Amino acid sequence: MCPAPKLLIIDDTEEVLSALCKYFKQKGYDVISASNGLDGLKMIEAEKDDLDIIITDLVLPNISGVAVISIVKNKYPQLPVIAITGWGEHPEALAKEAKADLVMEKPFKLPELEKAARDLLVR
Repeated sequence: MCPAPKLLIIDDTEEVLSALCKYFKQKGYDVISASNGLDGLKMIEAEKDDLDIIITDLVLPNISGVAVISIVKNKYPQLPVIAITGWGEHPEALAKEAKADLVMEKPFKLPELEKAARDLLVR
């Protein structure tokens, strides 16, 4: 039996972070989370050998999600990253520039986000 995919979710909105963690755990993912960009980067370093995918908000305290994506993609280009945003076109362009694998606008449906994650895991 294959181990569950390990997912890091980074979001500073407690309700969003909690809902995403709960949903992905119910779908069989091994979920870890961070509420800001710096903690997210620390977790990435600690879990880099086991981490399969990252979902990060673009607007975060300490260091932006765009910066997190850029750092991750420079160090671990093979690690899939989904950017989530409620800020419209400008952050979406920044996320693409930072090399996010996918950008999803809030509000999104959880099954759509999970399908996107699953699709990135199998490529």
